[in-house]
Amino acid sequence: MTEHAHWVYVAGVVLLLVLMAARRSVVVPAVLATALTTWAFTGSPFAAVAAPFNALTVATTELLNIFLVLAVVGAMTGALRGMHVDTLMLEPLTRVMRNGHLAFAVLFVASYVMSLVLWPTPTLAILAAVLVPAAIAAGLTRLGAAIAVALSGQGMALASDYVMGVAPDITASGADLDAGVIADRALLLSWVVGAVAVALAYLVTERGRLVAPVTSRRLSEPGEIAGAVSAGLTRRETHPETALPQLGGSAEDAPEVRETTPRRRRAVAVLVPLAFAAMVLVLVLSRFTDLFPAVPDLSGAALVAGVGLGVLVLVCAVSARSPLEAVSEHLVDGLVFAFRAMGAILPVAGFVLMGVGDFSGRVMSLPDGVETPAFLFDVIRSMQEHVPSVGVATCLALMVAGMLIGLDGSGWAGLPLIGSLSAALGPESGMDPETLAAIGQNAASWTGGGTLVVWSSLVAVAGVTGVPVAELVRRLFVPVVSGLVCATLLASVVL
Repeated sequence: MTEHAHWVYVAGVVLLLVLMAARRSVVVPAVLATALTTWAFTGSPFAAVAAPFNALTVATTELLNIFLVLAVVGAMTGALRGMHVDTLMLEPLTRVMRNGHLAFAVLFVASYVMSLVLWPTPTLAILAAVLVPAAIAAGLTRLGAAIAVALSGQGMALASDYVMGVAPDITASGADLDAGVIADRALLLSWVVGAVAVALAYLVTERGRLVAPVTSRRLSEPGEIAGAVSAGLTRRETHPETALPQLGGSAEDAPEVRETTPRRRRAVAVLVPLAFAAMVLVLVLSRFTDLFPAVPDLSGAALVAGVGLGVLVLVCAVSARSPLEAVSEHLVDGLVFAFRAMGAILPVAGFVLMGVGDFSGRVMSLPDGVETPAFLFDVIRSMQEHVPSVGVATCLALMVAGMLIGLDGSGWAGLPLIGSLSAALGPESGMDPETLAAIGQNAASWTGGGTLVVWSSLVAVAGVTGVPVAELVRRLFVPVVSGLVCATLLASVVL
């Protein structure tokens, strides 16, 4: 029974990947695969019927922080839009981001640096408030903004996790490896992957899809610029990919607002970026100094989302006729937006998480004390004896193993397995185990951290930029996989 269940699970994963490549919906296949795998393992049709709902519960629990950050961002953005503060905040930034290419570079660098310190999810909440709309208004398409944030934050920054150091520590825990060496080599490899992926993103994405074509029309008056920013048209003609994403509810459904003076609007436009900047400063200082000793024990995503809720209350208090009701309405709009962004992802994430031993028992309703299967990791372990004792082949095998581990939607749950595989295969192949571990860690993080699977935090990037997550994965696949292969081959020769 157990062996049959492994084959059913693997067949389900392959089917999902094929359907995603064909741009088909994978919700129904994920539900069926969850039920069939459970039936094959337990032999109980009743457990099979219950498994898809259990998988939804597990996926919702694991992705809840992303869901709630999306909801808060949607609610806050809707309130700012209702007060017309968004145009005032974006106007100075669009003057710095003079064109779409410069906007891509600014967004990429900002996302990378902040994600190294804060991790991608809380960083995304900050970017969604100001930088992403400003970059889109400056001429970067919504797809271009999504690619910039995904490659820099969900990809490069998370793959090395150089500042926080959590990923290298987890990888090293699987064997007696040096976490510092893994971190140094993972950082270099993440830069190689990022450089190749960014270069190919421009080549693979056709003209007009990454940066909107520039026109000769110029806007000079402040009012004209503000109006263009609101429509997403700075120095450009109307283009479907440069329309600012509408987070939260529509303008027609927005709570009733009262007239506010320009002075109040300018004050809010200044206070909102300052609030997020102050939170970033506190988080950075808490990592490297003892000024805020209690902050490191708190969740960065929770702190940033809390600031977003504070901004929501402030804006509603200043602009809404009924502030208490307005806050509630915006929160409901934000939750609806988050459900729409993630609703179709949860069944798929539940099926994939079923392959991890920490979750499979809950999905299949196994009683306490029963050994839970780890379908995904068992498949990876079975590959070990078939890997040739050749340096390049071993490096590529660790890359593939990392990508398979990344299918869980985070990539980090299987990092100890990467460490143990690296320690076992390194001496036989003549490769340094830390190098192999860095390769596997990079592949797992780039895949599951948020660039190649739709049930990862990439759904949050797609949500705040208004790009279908399946389309974003399709655009990122060739650049990221090419970057991983180039980095792996380089590591096999140089490191």
